[in-house]
Amino acid sequence: MRVVSALMFGAMTALAAVPASADEVDALIAKMTLEEKAAQLQDSAPAIPRLGLPAYTYWNEALHGVARAGEATVFPQAIGMAATWDKSLLRAEGQTIGIEGRAKYNQAQKEGRTGRYFGLNFWSPNINIFRDPRWGRGQETLGEDPFLTGVLATEFIRGVQGNDPKYLTAAATAKHLAVHSGPEQDRHHFNVNPSRQDLTETYLPAFRRTIIDGKVEIVMCAYNAVDGKPACGSEELVNQTLRKDWKFAGHVTSDCGAIDDVTTGHKFTKTNVEAVAVAVKAGTEMNCGFKNEYLDLPKAVAAGLITESEIDVALKRVLGTRAKLGILPAGTITPWSDTPYSANHSAAHIDVALRAARESIVLLKNDGILPLKAAPARIAVVGPGATSLISLEGNYNGTPTAAVLPLDGLKQAYPSSNISYAQGSAFVEGASVHVPRTAFTDGVTAQFFNNTTFEGPVVATRRYDELDHNWNWIAPAEGVNPRDFSVRWTASLKLPAAGDYRFELQRRRCDATSDVERYVITIEGAEPLKVETPCSARDAGESPAVVIHAADTKPRKLVVEYAHRSKDYAPVVTLAWQAPSQALLDQALAVAKPADVILAFVGLNAWLEGEEMPVAVPGFSGGDRTDIGLPTTQRRMLQALQATGKPVVVVLQTGSAVSLGDDGQKTRAILNAWYGGEQGGKAIADVISGKYNPAGRLPVTFYTAGEKLPDFADYSMRGRTYRYFSGTPEYPFGYGLSFTRFGYSDAKVEAPAVAAGAKQRVTIKVRNDGKAAGDEVVQLYISPERRDAPLRSLKGFERIHLAPGEERTVAFDLVPRDLAFADANGVMRIVPGTYKVWVGGGQPGTVAPGQATAFQVTGELTLDP
Repeated sequence: MRVVSALMFGAMTALAAVPASADEVDALIAKMTLEEKAAQLQDSAPAIPRLGLPAYTYWNEALHGVARAGEATVFPQAIGMAATWDKSLLRAEGQTIGIEGRAKYNQAQKEGRTGRYFGLNFWSPNINIFRDPRWGRGQETLGEDPFLTGVLATEFIRGVQGNDPKYLTAAATAKHLAVHSGPEQDRHHFNVNPSRQDLTETYLPAFRRTIIDGKVEIVMCAYNAVDGKPACGSEELVNQTLRKDWKFAGHVTSDCGAIDDVTTGHKFTKTNVEAVAVAVKAGTEMNCGFKNEYLDLPKAVAAGLITESEIDVALKRVLGTRAKLGILPAGTITPWSDTPYSANHSAAHIDVALRAARESIVLLKNDGILPLKAAPARIAVVGPGATSLISLEGNYNGTPTAAVLPLDGLKQAYPSSNISYAQGSAFVEGASVHVPRTAFTDGVTAQFFNNTTFEGPVVATRRYDELDHNWNWIAPAEGVNPRDFSVRWTASLKLPAAGDYRFELQRRRCDATSDVERYVITIEGAEPLKVETPCSARDAGESPAVVIHAADTKPRKLVVEYAHRSKDYAPVVTLAWQAPSQALLDQALAVAKPADVILAFVGLNAWLEGEEMPVAVPGFSGGDRTDIGLPTTQRRMLQALQATGKPVVVVLQTGSAVSLGDDGQKTRAILNAWYGGEQGGKAIADVISGKYNPAGRLPVTFYTAGEKLPDFADYSMRGRTYRYFSGTPEYPFGYGLSFTRFGYSDAKVEAPAVAAGAKQRVTIKVRNDGKAAGDEVVQLYISPERRDAPLRSLKGFERIHLAPGEERTVAFDLVPRDLAFADANGVMRIVPGTYKVWVGGGQPGTVAPGQATAFQVTGELTLDP
């Protein structure tokens, strides 16, 4: 085995062909001072030139595409990815992220950029269980079921990390360990005391699968406490469960700010010096924080709270990840060393985004009106989501440079139809929504300058339908300096009716510590609004506004001047308004009444539901939801559209379950399109036109709006998710319709009885009985004969494609853990008795076709944790 000194380590970086060995990492650490070691355990690790160690920032995001680092392929939000129920697709998405991450990293290295969002450690996927539809971050998860979540997350991780025998393409992260799902406002001090049964049966299985099967490189610990101990300081969760029970070999990072929470939120320690010792000793090797908390580790050593050797162990794991990535030592030759930036957002990757957007769409209802294969003469497109960029993006997203909005996708699909559009309503009363294209008589013209003073030549001129732009980490136009520019938008503003209007310029994803943000909004007939204030990296919040009273609807000149200077970011910029609700509704009815069909785009967006947001409007609080029904203003619009007597098709864009209730029953068809990513609008049009046959399935239960849910802060699984809910949902987990019909026959088990610990094979024949080719998602559920088990549990699924008349036999191999369920002590046990099996297109007892069978288990077996 090679052993080199730290000084030799620095000398070999330019020529290294292999990653650093464990001994070489030890040698490197041995040459560091204690203070240097502590700094290397921060998410932004500084360079140590004398050791040949370059600076590296570990914080990067890739929830549904490489995020916050400029142009990237943007897939549907994670909950939409889960709705595909497609293992091969999740693998392909992960592979895309790995390649684009390498392309961005290589380019950043050429430019000398080592800051946040340009490393190869991706803090995704989020595999927390979406136990309650009110949780705003549930959109980031893969749903409510631990089996579905674990299997899909494992495929995603395998895609991100790749299958090279020496190197990881990129490093994925399973987060947030553990028992973490809101409320958002309480997450920094909230303690959860889960039952041992719920912990083992629901909250930990996905983590276990991603570690044991997926070999995930990183785990992120959560903000909240578990059993009275902050998750990032829990010996039981990290050292015992991860390291000893599951043999986790990577490193653990804190959620960002979670170490500070140990003292300031949970009051678990009196000082940060104590907190950092607790965290590192518990197994949290890296600190993502805003106060450089781990720089206090030398003080903790001096106080006798932790030893330097314990810090060395932590650092060896962290640097070990860099070695596995082939970036330690610097200059290591990997299969991706020459990956060019052109590999980012390639045509092939865009095709994967379109496939994902199509596969994610769930057909919830259809009386036969869909698909609209014959182009209707007049189509009314109504609703705030039809032209909203944020309704495609979700959160933790990259920058889509050619996103297809639903209205534009429909115009492409139906070029001969007369398509009229109206916004119809805001997303929710009291919250601003983007000013729609119908409010501009001839679009919006933008002139760009390469300074913040609007001086010198105009370097670019562009025309847009709306003022709604995501320019994060990209140049707003060719020739524009994204770090130092100004833009003047001009338009002729035509208000829909007389009344009071509020206009604001929303700016997001910029850095309040370094950015210069100045803007002026001038609307004819109103006092100009001049603003110079830091903006926020948070994807939420309101801005200063221009309020005008319009006595008439004559066109008014609009000028918005915006100046931006930043060391890193270009912003997300949206001109938003609060318009009289009746005026918007009247516009909707004006386009709806002469139409042959109405396509109503309703739902939520990621500026209403999300992570710890300063939002307080009806139905929403702090990023979470307080009402699972469609917001009142949209419900009123939907009712008015239905009252026209014209056929109404609803397209629901959301990151969580939204109940439509009676209004949904009165519509002809309902599509759930989630936050569909950059190709979401095209995918919706492809389904409506019949170019694509939908086959998505719900990864969460859609409860009725009147359902009395358990207390949000109660983490008991009793009455939650399809596994423990005994009521009648609006739409069940696993549900989804198709434009064709499938039949099931000849369900068989390989053996009528098996001994505990033995495998069991289940087979079934699936046939396309309809006239259209399509996908079917074949699902297997187990219901054991024991009182302490869930009502039913998903234990297998396959998405298959069948031509009309085609039949295929689908086989599922049940392993011992599929037949084991947690007892009251949290022990996974297989017990004797009857195990009922259902295989079909959804859950048993629903409209989904399928067949039941059963087998016996003899004997008893206790499984390892």
